[in-house]
Amino acid sequence: MPDFSIHPETTVGPVYLTVSNLKRSERFYTEVLGFKPLDPHDHSLTLTADGSTPLLELKESRLAPLRPPHTTGLYHFAVLMPSRLDLARSLWRIAELRCPIQGGTDHRVSEALYLADPDGNGIEIYADRPRETWTFPNGEIHMESDPLDYEGILALVEDENKAWEGLASGTRIGHMHLNVADLVTAEEFYHGVLGFDIMVRRSHGALFISAGGYHHHLGLNIWNGAGAPPPPPDSLGLRYYSIALPNLAEFQKLAGRVQEAGIPSEEMDEGFLLRDPSHNGVLLTHRLT
Repeated sequence: MPDFSIHPETTVGPVYLTVSNLKRSERFYTEVLGFKPLDPHDHSLTLTADGSTPLLELKESRLAPLRPPHTTGLYHFAVLMPSRLDLARSLWRIAELRCPIQGGTDHRVSEALYLADPDGNGIEIYADRPRETWTFPNGEIHMESDPLDYEGILALVEDENKAWEGLASGTRIGHMHLNVADLVTAEEFYHGVLGFDIMVRRSHGALFISAGGYHHHLGLNIWNGAGAPPPPPDSLGLRYYSIALPNLAEFQKLAGRVQEAGIPSEEMDEGFLLRDPSHNGVLLTHRLT
């Protein structure tokens, strides 16, 4: 297929997870992380930051098996804060409730905190550094994995006399990071067909790609093992995530490329659901204009 770049205003949309206990997950996502519930049902729950824009959909399945180790699937989904101050407020809340964290990292392009939900689904909570500070030596974005400055971040709110109000309304899903079986076929799918631009090519077993020069909308790694199999389709964890094109015309253009490449897809109300080469579910959709 000819060279093609996905529209630069493409973003990651809502993430769809299977959880084992909806009430337990609701308490975690609302009380600890600050999401707001929207349109709850007996066995599913949509979560937002602003009260109206879906960011996560949780679906309960009490009989779902755990995702087996060394399989493809979710590494983490990443919740992007509007500012460093908002990241500080979330970190303060997590510390206040003594919620376990897995660590924190200064990536130079962003500052990030890592933890997991009650079912072990990986979560990154992060804030970007100003885009003009990002650097591109040798044509690839420069990212590091340095220690997070917890003290400097918490200092932003230590004298703030403000009750916890949950996530700021501008919070969104910033990127996805997936375990895949093979980086070459992942690149062929996400870069060759969908048209994401490569930001870092296969560094330390990972590939980072994006639209519009962002540091990454997708991280793809083989850290669960090259050739890792997919988990059973009814496992706990990621059902699928969405890639949101800016308008209907761009969505139709990309859907045409998928069809031309012979990739099977399932039509849904929100768009087309397909599978990447590692069987991770990808929902192509578009924002309303």
